[in-house]
Amino acid sequence: MSVTSTVGGYLARRAAQKERVRILYRRALKDTLNWAVHRHLFYEDACNLRERFEANKHVEDLDTIDRMIADGEAQYDKWRHPDPYIVPWAPGGSKFTRNPTPPSGIDIVYDYGREDNA
Repeated sequence: MSVTSTVGGYLARRAAQKERVRILYRRALKDTLNWAVHRHLFYEDACNLRERFEANKHVEDLDTIDRMIADGEAQYDKWRHPDPYIVPWAPGGSKFTRNPTPPSGIDIVYDYGREDNA
């Protein structure tokens, strides 16, 4: 095996790990907002979450990093909020498709009560 393929494989694996960590951090941070009732509680929880991620950024062993990411994803799945906040107009929100399009054959009249003088 050549040195360039080994280095390329290492760099590709590191890039994939960095992406998985980024996705895990963002998902955990957004879920922290679901658990916090007030912003000052969210800021404290977000700071604690960031410290947990920062504490392990010095780890260089690829297998250890993979294991830590898998443990973090499992812990996230375990503690994920059971009823997360959904933006009202997003899919699954309370306002999503509140006013659906009318069925075919029904005409919408936009005269708003103006009477014909005929």
